[in-house]
Amino acid sequence: MDKRWSKVADILINHSCKVKNGEKVMIAMYETHTEELVTSVVEKIIQAGGFPQVQFLCEKMRHKLLKYGNSEQLNRIPDLEEWGMEWADVYIGIRGGFNLKETFDVCSENLSANQVVNGKISRDRWQKTRWCLIRVPSVEMAVEAGISLDELQDNFFDSCFLDWEQKKKEWDILGTYLEKGKEIQIVAPNTNLKFSIENRKWLTFDGLLNLPDGEIATAPITETINGYIQFTEPGVLGGQLFPDIYLEWKQGVLIKATASQNQELLTKIVNSDLGASLIGEFAFGLNDGLQHFCKDILLDEKIGGTMHFALGRAYKECGGINDSSIHWDIVLDTRNEGYVLMDGIKIFEKGYFLI
Repeated sequence: MDKRWSKVADILINHSCKVKNGEKVMIAMYETHTEELVTSVVEKIIQAGGFPQVQFLCEKMRHKLLKYGNSEQLNRIPDLEEWGMEWADVYIGIRGGFNLKETFDVCSENLSANQVVNGKISRDRWQKTRWCLIRVPSVEMAVEAGISLDELQDNFFDSCFLDWEQKKKEWDILGTYLEKGKEIQIVAPNTNLKFSIENRKWLTFDGLLNLPDGEIATAPITETINGYIQFTEPGVLGGQLFPDIYLEWKQGVLIKATASQNQELLTKIVNSDLGASLIGEFAFGLNDGLQHFCKDILLDEKIGGTMHFALGRAYKECGGINDSSIHWDIVLDTRNEGYVLMDGIKIFEKGYFLI
């Protein structure tokens, strides 16, 4: 076993989740190649005096449900997962990469229904447990990034092994500055988007909810959202790709949503509930250890110099009130082109803060 997995597990248990003696820990193991990390995490939980419980999930099994399931099966919240959120003090999602074409033959109605169900489980996780999610690099992710698995893993470990306490101090200073602002404007190719952040709090993400981590985020005031955005990177949701997403709002109402692929599914997702078409989160990626897009949002949204927007559920800790069964992050790469104004003053350009 690569000893670095034991170090990642130590960060997960003792920094991210702070597992205490007697606590119940639900581990959602996705894909078989996550076994080394799962084994290390179980060891660390036992050493901390906790009670680990592992459930196994994978995209191939999900494909069977999506392809052959009837309406009742597709719309049913999985009982053990739902009960698990009641049972667990801590939830750790150890997710592996998979073939993004696995569900190529599934209709949009089935995909949309299953995504709503998964969103309800996700909301329960947010509300009822202390949680952290991690994505373990895979061959499929390396192929999407156009690099070797060894290089992707090295980037992954580098981005996990930061001095998280020191990073939090640095990013909190940035957050204090951003909280003085009232309006944000993002300008990039085919993008000109404005919204108010007045009296909103900025949260720094320092390895507690995701690993690797590294972002600073807030919740726009939804009724002030005006303008349009063309995303540079494909949206990825439920194993589906949505290239060339274009979104446009007028006074907080989404008036246009297009993609060059999966248009029907995109339309269903943004109309899945009242909050799904609104921006619940705006954030800057801050982790310079991550450099390559691998079409996995848990890693891609943290790339230093980028920014991302989440449709749907907002972080209430920011002051956001938007609620939804989804929280869908989509990345805008601004490392080569694009800038951000705060109250008319340029504060960010080509991947760097100017403050």
